[in-house]
Amino acid sequence: MKVGLIGLGNMGSGMAANLLKGGHEVTVYNRTPGKAQSLAEQGARVAAQVADACQGDAVITILADDQAVESVVFGDAGASSGGVVGSLARGAIHVSSSTISVALAEKMTAAHAENGQRFVSATVFGRPEAAAAAKLFVTVAGAADAVEECMPLFESIGQRSFRFGEKPSAANLIKLSGNFLISTVIESLGEAMALVAKAGLDQHQYLDFLTSSLFNAPIYKTYGGLIAGKKFEPAGFVAPLGFKDNRLVLAAAETLHVPLPMASLIYNRFLTLMAHGGQSLDWSAISQGAAEDAGLVGFAGGK
Repeated sequence: MKVGLIGLGNMGSGMAANLLKGGHEVTVYNRTPGKAQSLAEQGARVAAQVADACQGDAVITILADDQAVESVVFGDAGASSGGVVGSLARGAIHVSSSTISVALAEKMTAAHAENGQRFVSATVFGRPEAAAAAKLFVTVAGAADAVEECMPLFESIGQRSFRFGEKPSAANLIKLSGNFLISTVIESLGEAMALVAKAGLDQHQYLDFLTSSLFNAPIYKTYGGLIAGKKFEPAGFVAPLGFKDNRLVLAAAETLHVPLPMASLIYNRFLTLMAHGGQSLDWSAISQGAAEDAGLVGFAGGK
């Protein structure tokens, strides 16, 4: 396919590289042009502006938050001209892989329909190393014809795709719920490790037991290792983005009238981490709140 990709952060760069390996004709755009250099060397065309990345069959956006997505999709001035909506051909597809609010996904669905374009939400699960290895899990929602056309793209970036119907925002809710679950694993691991550490037991030995028995799952191995080793830098997923996702899942829950008590607790873990200067740390650093509560260590973000 002829595809554009907008956003060359930790996830987007790996995704673009794998689209190239998959044989697609790829045009990339990033606000900081230097990030596109290595992809240009691999065969990507580098766009000078958003519109240049929207001239193909589809364009993928993978950006940090609602504000960044709105700026790119609707144009910096809030108008359609200059953004994805104003540049994409009729019948072409915008694939949003960003972790954004359900409300913004619904707004983009309506805007693209009004302009005769198609919109698909294809959110991705996996850390940057999974993006680089084409091992992402992709949750997809949108019109069946549009999703089917984009399957070769998803096959290039991920190990498996899951469809959740024709309403694009469904995939965004799935993504937010998934990140909420990851954050609860981080919190519960932090609490359990604080408990055994306070008793003088070795956290690494404890983690080996957990992941060799009842909790033999990648999520426990990955985050358990980060927590036991206090390996919060360099961040695979920075804490402010985790905090943003926590706020978005609480907003979705409020709209649907669904209490999420754990999400409220984790909200305050993130807020405490931010207050202690942890903005550059991996989001798994919220686990250190339990250690501090137990009197074990100073907070991970403290200076």
